[in-house]
Parts: sequence; structure tokens; C-alpha cells
Amino acid sequence: QADHQNKPDLAASLARKWFSDGVQAIADGGSSGAALAVQELVRGNGKIFLVSGAGANQLTDEACAPSSVQWTQDAYSTATAVVSGIMQTSKEPWFFITGDYAFGHSIEATARERIVALGGKVAGSVKAQLGTPDFSSFLLQAQSSGAKILAINVAGDNATALKQAEEFGLADQGIKIVPMSFQNVDIEAVGLKATRGDLIVTSFFEDVSPAARKFSDAFYARRKAMPSQIQAGVYSAVRHYLQAVKDTGSDDSATVMAKMKATPVSDAYTPNGRIREDQRMVHDLYLVQVKTPQESRGPWDFVKLVATIPPEQAFRPLDRSKCSLIGK
Repeated sequence: QADHQNKPDLAASLARKWFSDGVQAIADGGSSGAALAVQELVRGNGKIFLVSGAGANQLTDEACAPSSVQWTQDAYSTATAVVSGIMQTSKEPWFFITGDYAFGHSIEATARERIVALGGKVAGSVKAQLGTPDFSSFLLQAQSSGAKILAINVAGDNATALKQAEEFGLADQGIKIVPMSFQNVDIEAVGLKATRGDLIVTSFFEDVSPAARKFSDAFYARRKAMPSQIQAGVYSAVRHYLQAVKDTGSDDSATVMAKMKATPVSDAYTPNGRIREDQRMVHDLYLVQVKTPQESRGPWDFVKLVATIPPEQAFRPLDRSKCSLIGK
């Protein structure tokens, strides 16, 4: 493993060295910019890339690659589901505080499209650099915009932004705080008081199935924390890859990828996944609500299920994709 510090050039350099040393597959990817850089390498050398952390739509759209699979989350599914869930009860204007990087841009663009389609409007938006320590000026802009829904769209800095929004008392002023890409580790960092009632889209949580609970309890025994959807996604992707290597008796990338695509994904992460033509692993997503402190039964008991979103509703339809692999 290595830390690319969210720098695409460093990610590409690390991956290039690993591949020259004989590495056959890389998992996770981290930030979208870094993942897109690694994906360009595997497009040329045919090695396997199992993307879990990165969610930019481009990874399975115009930048899709035949030996790379986007496994866990993506901007289209996350933003579409969050906006749809919120706008069932509110059509008030939105304001975005968006991370100034590929995933943040993808989330906002997809969310804006969905907001307009559902009859809503966006009052404003501001961009924040990764690692921003002080969101006060952005929160003041949101406050003065007239928006009643504040989209916190700064994956990597969610905890900081949400804590400061709580300190500003925006919820007490009638502004609904909506984290666009949020995980259990963020809730743990911020606390239930600041996040209670929030609607979140996730591809995994410990109570979604007996298999998920068994995996999560084993993870907790080692790490003293529940797995995030990204960690569970990495486990699932690597497990599926290794099973394909075992089943084919080969580590040839094309042979292994063909087996991976021919085999349904059924494990602790998802009971009904499959890899589509655009190299998107499609599966159920879950709309969950953060519990109140009174509802929580103990450490890491953070969310309750609101709705299961089947793959055909969750992910971008193939007829809207620009992936060149479709139909081949």
C-alpha cells in the first residue's frame, strides 16, 4: 500500500512502479483525480484496477477502461438518490459547498440536473479546496443566499464542514443540512447530535444482511470500528478478483476480467451485484437516516434503513453513458 496524497501525478508514478515490479492488480484508488490517472495507465497496459474510493462519473463514462471496475459508489447514484429523497418533502432552494475536484464537480452537476428535473432550483454554489480548515465564509454565503437546503459536498472534509455548520446554528435558522457523500466514519467524527435525521445514501452498512453483520463484527474485532462502505467495497472487489484467479487458474488480466464479469457478485458487501458493459459493478443502494442519540443502541449504531434502491434505479442508465465499451 502507499499514500498518493490525493495527487494524480504521484498516484500514476506509484502505480507505474508497481506494475513494472510485477503487480497485476491495484485496489481502492482513493480520490477521483488519482483514480483517473491510474485508470489511464491500465488502459494502456491491461492490468486490473478495482476502484472503490473514487466516485467520479467519468470512471465508467467517457474514461471507462476494459480492465478497470468501479465497485462501490459514484457521483451519479449518490447525488440522484440524495436529491430524490430530500425533494420528496421539500422543494425549497439549494446551496452547494462543493469540493473543487473531480468527484465534487460530478456530484454537484448530477444533483443540479436532478433538482431541476424535480422542479427545484439552486440559489448558489461555492467551491472549496481539499483540506479547507475554515468554512465560515462559505457558510455565510449559504446563509445570505436565501437557500433552505445546504448541500455539504466536500468528501474528505465533511466532518469539519458539518461541525462548523452546527456551530453556526444553521439548522436552528430553518436551513436543512444535507451531506451529499457521507459515511459512518464521518458520523463517528461529527457525532449524532449534529447529524441526527440526515438522509444518507450508502452501498453498505452492518445491518443490511446477516453476511454484512458477520463481516462487520469480524472487522470491528480487529479495528475497533465498523467498516465504511469503501472498506467493504475494497474487500468485495479483491475477493471477487481472487476468486476469479482461482477459478481460471490464471492471473492474465483479460482472462480474469472475463470471469469476473461472467460471475455474479454475492458476498458480505452485496447479495446481487454484477459488472456491466461500462465496467460499473451495479448493486443495491440504501437510503438511510441517521439515528438520534436516543435511538442509538451503542457505539457505531448510527443509521436505520429508509429504502432499498435497486440497481436499475440507482445507477446511470447505459443509454446515457459515453463509455466506448458498450455494445462491444
